[in-house]
Amino acid sequence: MKIVEIKTLRGPNYWSIRRSKLIQMKLDLEELEQKPTNEIPGFRERLEKYFPSLYSHRCSEGVPGGFFHRVEEGTWMGHVIEHVALEIQTLAGMDTGFGRTRGTGVAGQYYVVFSYMEEDAGVYAAKAAVRICQAIADDQVYNFDEDIQALREIREDTRLGPSTGSIVDEAVKRGIPFIRLNRHSLVQLGYGIHQKRIRATIASTTSTIAVDIAGDKEETKNLLEAAEIPVPRGTIVRTAEELSDAIERYGYPLVLKPIDGNHGKGATTNINDWDHALKAFEAAQYYSRAVICEKFITGFDFRVLVINHKFICAALRTPASVTGDGEHTIQWLIDETNKDERRGFGHEKVLTQITIDDSTLKMLEEKGYTLESVPASGELVLLKHTANLSTGGTSTDVTDEVHPTNIFMAERISKIIGLDICGIDIMAENLKVPINENGGAVLEVNAAPGFRMHIEPAQGLARNVSEPVVDMLFPRGMNGRIPIIAVTGTNGKTTTTRLTAHICKTAGYKVGFTTSDGVYIQNTLMMTGDCTGPMSAQFVLKDPTVDFAVLECARGGILRAGLGFQNCDIAIVTNVSSDHIGLGGIDDLEQMAKVKQVLPETVFEHGYAILNADDDRVYAMRKDLDCNVAFFSMDENNPRIKEHCADGGLASVYENGYVSILKGNWKIRVEKVSEIPLTFGGKAVHNIMNTLPAILATYIFRNIKSEDIKLALNTFVPSPVQTPGRLNLFQFRKFNFLVDFAHNPAGLQLLCDFVNKMDSTKKVGIISGTGDRRDDDIRELGRISGRNFDEIIIRQDRHLRGRSADEIVNLLLEGINDSKREDVPIKVILNEKEAIMYAYENAEPGSIITIMADVVTEALNLIKDLKEEEEKQRVLQS
Repeated sequence: MKIVEIKTLRGPNYWSIRRSKLIQMKLDLEELEQKPTNEIPGFRERLEKYFPSLYSHRCSEGVPGGFFHRVEEGTWMGHVIEHVALEIQTLAGMDTGFGRTRGTGVAGQYYVVFSYMEEDAGVYAAKAAVRICQAIADDQVYNFDEDIQALREIREDTRLGPSTGSIVDEAVKRGIPFIRLNRHSLVQLGYGIHQKRIRATIASTTSTIAVDIAGDKEETKNLLEAAEIPVPRGTIVRTAEELSDAIERYGYPLVLKPIDGNHGKGATTNINDWDHALKAFEAAQYYSRAVICEKFITGFDFRVLVINHKFICAALRTPASVTGDGEHTIQWLIDETNKDERRGFGHEKVLTQITIDDSTLKMLEEKGYTLESVPASGELVLLKHTANLSTGGTSTDVTDEVHPTNIFMAERISKIIGLDICGIDIMAENLKVPINENGGAVLEVNAAPGFRMHIEPAQGLARNVSEPVVDMLFPRGMNGRIPIIAVTGTNGKTTTTRLTAHICKTAGYKVGFTTSDGVYIQNTLMMTGDCTGPMSAQFVLKDPTVDFAVLECARGGILRAGLGFQNCDIAIVTNVSSDHIGLGGIDDLEQMAKVKQVLPETVFEHGYAILNADDDRVYAMRKDLDCNVAFFSMDENNPRIKEHCADGGLASVYENGYVSILKGNWKIRVEKVSEIPLTFGGKAVHNIMNTLPAILATYIFRNIKSEDIKLALNTFVPSPVQTPGRLNLFQFRKFNFLVDFAHNPAGLQLLCDFVNKMDSTKKVGIISGTGDRRDDDIRELGRISGRNFDEIIIRQDRHLRGRSADEIVNLLLEGINDSKREDVPIKVILNEKEAIMYAYENAEPGSIITIMADVVTEALNLIKDLKEEEEKQRVLQS
């Protein structure tokens, strides 16, 4: 078997709208294409021996054991790999279960699609599943435990921590979108101007001064002590001499910890002699030259959590430990403790397995123990200095036991330090009485406190501590979203996107929009090139100045990685025609329509899908949608429009020279087509078509008035600035140049329809074919050109996309010959610049030269330079 390619899908996609995190692996079974599982001796038995847990996979039969029954009957190896990839992720603590395996249309090749929780783990699972299944088929021994452990380690390295993850989960429950901004814990909640950020449990609302104070333990202690908060007596030491003086002043037992440490790093407690103190001093100085030396407070370790200056919960924390039984060694007791099903690797379960490190061995050595020592029955043997859950500690919820005085103190501490998400460490006998009455003290105040001990305590009630965080960032009624209009289709996407964005901008919004030309933030070009994929969409949604997004979403981005957002308010589908067929596993127009349908399926239930009622495949999309539907048509008498509006529906149409909006039986005439520059006085029929969904989409937003729409239509002028590469007309003294990005038969036909309406003595076409299209698609470009142009110049694109220049030229020539126009002069000039210059130098008076541009900006710049030179000559001659 051979993996041809692996794609990571991160948003709504061709395979699933709801399951946005999918791996799509193209797999070539090679010789195994001829061997279904029932023809591989012993395959089912070996598979079941390795993965007995696959019995729970119901497969298409819908019952436990269904998958094994399919294997017994005979299924293809791609299907088995799908299930193994899912199962090894589940065994590694990432329980996921969606999968599909489908043929690619090429014999022996399959798309194996399955869900993942962590992207890198999903890619690893794909490759590991192929290795495992190949070994089982070949009856070779394979240690898949190594893959399971590797997946666990990838999970821990890449997943959001339990604290950050719990906040994100709570946000998602409320419909608040999120974007992970790096591979660590920096996350954006919400879009555009409404976004908030979190990093672990520090929020964008958290004061940096407060974080600095909390990070300086001595400064924290001074502030609390000045506010009459009980704190341990102590001082700062930097040398062994200062340490000796401190010991003489405070006496044993002591605590030593770095002044700016966190998570218990470098801290040593219950120090009772000089040798122990020196070792602890060295351990602390590894993290900070300045070390806090303070009186060790006896009692139990409590963590109190305060959010938005309100007490939320409290937990008793116990360091990793074992209890002796008088019979077994410490090592045996640790191993037995780790067998607890609640303990796992890293953060995968409620508790973390206890690991033995240098700190553990030193602690045992200080007690005169080794791992082979047998502690007395009932003796508690501590294995870590701190009670962190990540090192095997446990937590018990004690929220309901906290005395009101201690609650008041905790809330007061959060305001003294200034932390809106605040973890307070208290050492005391209990929290049932005020700590100033039982000898307790506040040891530390923590920014970015861990939530795991509260979310998943070993004992007691779990507390949803993420809820008050999200309440603080997004008060009830706020979801952090900005309006999103998404646009897809075969032709007209970019013009529709630009016009829609222009209308929104005219109405006062700060718009970010993506197009095949680039990404724009408030009409400023930020990125160039084809920016119709998910990364470009997220670029807009991450921008903190944007309050409205208009996103062009092309086929390529959807197939490559899915959409860059989970939901939109309005989706426009302009049309579905023959382009890009045969690429990315899309072999016919029905499949292409399914790709485009991804967009309207992501529309919120209260939103609108705006569909082309003149296109059968687009119109058919309405059947599978849960949102509102509106239509547009070039014919107000289209029966589909009449039926829809008779039911009170919403539509936009071209009627009696106007673009109009229909609301049930009411008609709102927005503007005369002759007054809309984009339509060239109505000659550019395809731009009338592009105008209709744009006015309908923006009209749906109540804040955008019909007057705003009309003004925007009047001021949106087709030009290299507002519509680069879309009907850019340059009027020279004796002839005209027309530049357009038309790159498929439907687009070229619309362009030619426009050119045929213009006054000209001769129509010259500079054409090309795109190498990754089907043969007949390229021939059709030639046929259309042959029927409509009086002279043809064939050039080549900069990127041939898998073909030679001769192949493309020959296919175009075949198409031109099919058009039966024997009198059409044809010239082949492969370089685009040279082709343009030839047409310019040989232009006849009154002619129009139409260019199917490849690199739009270069073609436009060249023609603008020629135009400027002509103007200079005219001035000199006058």
